Parts: sequence; C-alpha cells; structure tokens
Amino acid sequence: MPNPKTAWQKRLPIIAIATAALIGAFALRDQISFAALAQHREALIAFRDGNFALASLAFVAAYIVIVAFSLPGATVATLTGGFLFGLFPGVLYNVTGATIGAIAVFLAARAGFGADVAARIEERGGAGARLQQALRDNEWSALLIMRLVPAVPFFLANLLPAFVGTSLFRFALTTFVGIIPGGLVFTSVGAGLGEVFARGETPDLSIIFAPHILGPILGLAALSALPIVLKRFRKGA
Repeated sequence: MPNPKTAWQKRLPIIAIATAALIGAFALRDQISFAALAQHREALIAFRDGNFALASLAFVAAYIVIVAFSLPGATVATLTGGFLFGLFPGVLYNVTGATIGAIAVFLAARAGFGADVAARIEERGGAGARLQQALRDNEWSALLIMRLVPAVPFFLANLLPAFVGTSLFRFALTTFVGIIPGGLVFTSVGAGLGEVFARGETPDLSIIFAPHILGPILGLAALSALPIVLKRFRKGA
C-alpha cells in the first residue's frame, strides 16, 4: 500500500502549478499584456543592448516560468522574443522556453497522478484501455498532431500524454519539433512590432489562420497522421 505522505508529496508540484495558474489568471492578467510590452519596450531594449547574454537567459527563464505555471501571457512572451531578439535567435528562445516549461508540467502531472491514472485505465480495460493502447500505438503521430493543430490547447497537450504513459523523450522531442511552425509565425509577428508600435496599433494574431500560414501547418499535421492511416489500411487489408 502506498505511503499517503509520499503520495501527497508527489502531488505537491501539480498542486503548486494549479494554484499558481489560478492566482496568475487574476493577478497577472494585466501585467503580462501587449499594453505592458508597449509601455516598457524602451527599457527592455536598453537592457538587451547593455546585457545581451543576461537578457537572453532572463527571457528564456521567464518563458519557462510562464509555461510551467500556466500563467497568462504566453502569446505576449512569444511576441516579446521576436521583438527583442528578432526571428533568430528569438524563435529558438521561444521554442526552448516553451518546451522546458511543458516538460515541467508533464513531469509534475505524471508524478502527481498521471502514472496512477494510466495504470487504472489499463487495469480496468474496456473502451478507456483501448483508447489508451491506440494512443500508445500511434504515439509519435498523435503527439505531433496535438502540437501542430492550433485547436488543441497547449496546457491540455501537456497533460494528456501523462495519462497514457508517454516517455519523456518522445514528449520532449515532439513538443520541440511540433511547436516550431507556430513559433516561427508568432516570433516573426513579434519581430515586426517596432512598426506596429510606431503606428500605435496592436498586432494581428489572426495571421495564424490565414490560408498561406494555416495550410502548411495542417499539411504537416496530415503528414504526421499518415502513419496512423497506413496502419489502419494495412489492418483492413
């Protein structure tokens, strides 16, 4: 029988993340925003110009915290990466920060209750176990599709793999690769914020749904789903 104290300690990280997310949703809603970036842009640029290495490390660390604790402002952080560091290394900083933050959520969820949920689903059998096995059989494709398709919330895509026993390596690699297309789009928007600020406007984030942007991303998602289709076809044959 598991030690109740040990089980409680394992749940502390995911409890801390949930608590921080709730507090951040109210306390930081106006602090990490486009308006705040516009207000402090000159100070941020001055700090970057005087301390590039430190600014880079501080930005990636801040991005990790935002994602790991599911704080509001991940989109603004991505724009900030492009604004301060350009398309490159801005996109590298954004993708690295998002991936490490996602790994923190995944590990916290798996340690807290993910492993137990996965074991219980497997023991009980039925539709839940069949779905779990289907996800495991097509793990690479499923994980990539979750990252590539904008309809899947980022936080949810961090939690679901913990319920099916996904390995850390597969989760980390598919997260890093899968968020690159979207990261490139938003980082490029951030890189052009200087002109947006000059006009006193706000960035058009709906660009992600433009046909010439969304089409290639959905094409990558379709390629990721191809192994699943081929497996189905072979089983049917």
